[in-house]
Amino acid sequence: MTERTTLLSLSRRRLLISTSAAAAALLAPKGFTPARAADSPREGGDITFLIDSLGDTWIPNNSAISSFQGHIWGHVTDKLFYVDAEGKVSPWLAERWEQNDAATEFTLHIKSGVTFSDGSTLDAAAVVANLDIWYGGRKNEGINPIGLFPKTYDHAKAVNATTVRVFFKKPTLGFIPTLGYHGSILISPKSIAQPASEQADLSKTSGSGPYVVDSWKEGDFVKLVKRKDYNWGPAAVGHTGPAFLDSITYKLVSEPSLRVASVQSGQADVAYNASPQELKSLKEEGFTIATPRYLGFVNGWAINTKLAPFDDLKVRQALQAGINRQEIIDTVYTSDWQLAKSFIQSNVPGATDHSALLAYDPGKAEKLLDEAGWLKGADGIRAKNGKPLTIALHSNPYLATSKSIDELIAQQLGKIGWKVDIRAYDVVTFGEKVKYGGPAVPAYEVTRSFIDAGTVAGILTNANNGENWFALDDRDAKLNDLRDRIAGAASIDVRKPVLDELQEYVLEQGYFIPRTQIVQRIYVQSPLLKGEVYNGVAYASYYTAFVSD
Repeated sequence: MTERTTLLSLSRRRLLISTSAAAAALLAPKGFTPARAADSPREGGDITFLIDSLGDTWIPNNSAISSFQGHIWGHVTDKLFYVDAEGKVSPWLAERWEQNDAATEFTLHIKSGVTFSDGSTLDAAAVVANLDIWYGGRKNEGINPIGLFPKTYDHAKAVNATTVRVFFKKPTLGFIPTLGYHGSILISPKSIAQPASEQADLSKTSGSGPYVVDSWKEGDFVKLVKRKDYNWGPAAVGHTGPAFLDSITYKLVSEPSLRVASVQSGQADVAYNASPQELKSLKEEGFTIATPRYLGFVNGWAINTKLAPFDDLKVRQALQAGINRQEIIDTVYTSDWQLAKSFIQSNVPGATDHSALLAYDPGKAEKLLDEAGWLKGADGIRAKNGKPLTIALHSNPYLATSKSIDELIAQQLGKIGWKVDIRAYDVVTFGEKVKYGGPAVPAYEVTRSFIDAGTVAGILTNANNGENWFALDDRDAKLNDLRDRIAGAASIDVRKPVLDELQEYVLEQGYFIPRTQIVQRIYVQSPLLKGEVYNGVAYASYYTAFVSD
């Protein structure tokens, strides 16, 4: 019997006799590493992390921003900068940086002595190769650009082995924070040069992270083992040398109750995406619970303004007023969740409070629908010109609670005359039929992270190949003006009031319908596992974690 097996077999007994110690650990603020005063990090140990999906491709550009595969990439790769749970940016493999006054040129100074797991050097040329593929991808091969990498990128050049100069076509204030985004993972140039078919083999992709891939099986598991020569972790997490844990195994278990039961029985160490309704009892049993919010958009709907009746401002405003957001938290979630105050999370630097625009007011909603010509029939459903007032909701499989929220909202909207059609797909089908909206999707549910609020405006319209979330193209002159002013700002002070105005305008126009602030990643963890850290996109890093005595 291994030391780890012995520890885990004792875990349930320890929970029963050591509840006071476990309860003390649970007092640590959510989103941060548990206090280490009572436990010093120790070498060794193997942990098992149970997850509900491992995605459908391992091509780095295509999978690094996945809610599931991002866990693995966060351990086998590094980034140029580290971004913590509050959005603070600090050096990592870029030791420092400078920018010009216009925020169009940046100079990155790269740490010396860093190597990829294939033995090649992580130098300025390697950074340039990564910047280029993040921006452009190789679309003809099926390798996508990184979605939120600045579209204003022009080029980068290696000045010398440790210096990179990066040039943009327009001011790009969000460039440095975006280098800490979970899509901005550093991959060996040898791996980047491989065709997509080779990149899709996880064992053939080399990063510079504290772990390497030991073995993996499609749709089953990924086992990582620590890299013993690693010595360049981010100073912000309080450790720079090799990881403490010997291995991390990510195992696919699709049923949430089985994931949780495995941690309860000591057969696994972490269960991902448990039901929120289980968290209270699990805390009482002594398990460590984490519900970190990530930096990004709140959970809500981007509305397709080209589809009737959502081309009508009053209908969109009625939808905004017809949702009881407090009831969602009280019914589906727990007190760990927070009300949306904008369409971006309140922990994002630059987010402002527009709660008044999100107040539940069914009377106002009904009045707006009456004015728009949607009148209630004998069956309680509103209609106009013989057509019922309907909305199709596509529950997002990346958020375990999405369907439950849709069902509750269907009841709320039904009371004021809407007919709601709920459609649920698995991750793959959702990606094919729904993801990022489409001409037939009236309300695309967003569960999307970003690091810098300045990137937001660029994806709301079609400017610079933006994602055009609301199908507005260039039809809204005010939105276009706000977009351009945010994009052109060369300082935070200039950008801040414009960003506030953008948030108010988008909500007022009913372009985005928030539901709640998002906790997309829920962790249930053995109290014997300590020292994990949650970053700005709410991923748990076990680089600093250890199994306690």
